[in-house]
Amino acid sequence: MTFHATGYPKTLAEWGLFTVKNHRVTPHAGMVTYELATPLFSDYAQKWRTIWMPAGTSAKYEPEKAFDFPVGTIITKTFYYTVPASVTKPGESSDVVKMTPATYQSGVDGLDLSHVRLIETRLLVHRADGWIGLPYVWNADQTKATLQRTGAEVPLALVDGAKRTDFVYTVPNANQCAGCHTADYRTRAIGPIGPKARHLNIDFPGLGGDINQLQRLVQLRYLTGLPQDDVPKDAKWDDPAAPLDARARAYLDVNCAHCHSPTGPARVSGLWLHSTVHDVRRIGVCKPPVAAGGGGGDRPYDIVPGHPEMSIMPFRLASTDPGAMMPETGRSLVHLEGVALVEQWISQLKGECRIDHDPADQLAAR
Repeated sequence: MTFHATGYPKTLAEWGLFTVKNHRVTPHAGMVTYELATPLFSDYAQKWRTIWMPAGTSAKYEPEKAFDFPVGTIITKTFYYTVPASVTKPGESSDVVKMTPATYQSGVDGLDLSHVRLIETRLLVHRADGWIGLPYVWNADQTKATLQRTGAEVPLALVDGAKRTDFVYTVPNANQCAGCHTADYRTRAIGPIGPKARHLNIDFPGLGGDINQLQRLVQLRYLTGLPQDDVPKDAKWDDPAAPLDARARAYLDVNCAHCHSPTGPARVSGLWLHSTVHDVRRIGVCKPPVAAGGGGGDRPYDIVPGHPEMSIMPFRLASTDPGAMMPETGRSLVHLEGVALVEQWISQLKGECRIDHDPADQLAAR
């Protein structure tokens, strides 16, 4: 492992994080695999996430924000797809298989590349002057990943049974990384999104067995300050045993709340989608858009209880029009299952919206 305190290493190998050998990517000692209860949608890409910290250091627990990671931390996220079983050269395949949910291969000790198309590995590196994001794109032989700070486009086709959908997977450039990873407009500093207590508070296999991820991080001395009780926990979006409201709120939290928050890039919208927000107006119920135009599909409110077909939120989630789609970056495809979840949630919300003479009095939802 080599931590680069400055500069922009041209290849992923220069960081010494992984061994690529015999059609397998294996993490080096000290790298801990983790998963999010509800992951961000990225064109049905599967993701393998790891955290590495310098020896003797640890992250500090935060109840709502991302954990306070020490300088020297490297967070990795490798985006990949499963390819059809008939493919003999996975790294050259443009056909990729739709996997829902986008779960790991069996085990967490790396990736078996026998039927995998690697796309990119993103690093989030905590240097003394702040975090930086570095995207490394894999070659067709799946032996080397090269830095692409200006981004890249990878033509693919999503195979879903007999259906085949062409799309372009986009590797974000530096500005696009900042667009999502800047949680506070006042500092404009980028930072992690996923490693928050509510996203990590799930059982997951790994060192020590199938145990709670937060407890594992404590055992590995990668996390300090974890309380005994009242640790936030988001639902898994695709868990049929979890309440519908909790699933939908978790989905909107991880996909939207990094922008839609009081300090995020979309703060002026007044739509705040953290799962901890309980003001129904703030989460969009009977809330009119801040700007008119086709981006809202000529629908009156972000959420109309009982009527997803009249609500702006599912319209934008289901759009691929750059002037309407949400999120604005990070996808070319529509997450059909995610849209269906949000529509189902809106369908069962109670209340009604009305427009009175006073524009501020538009909420009659319960």
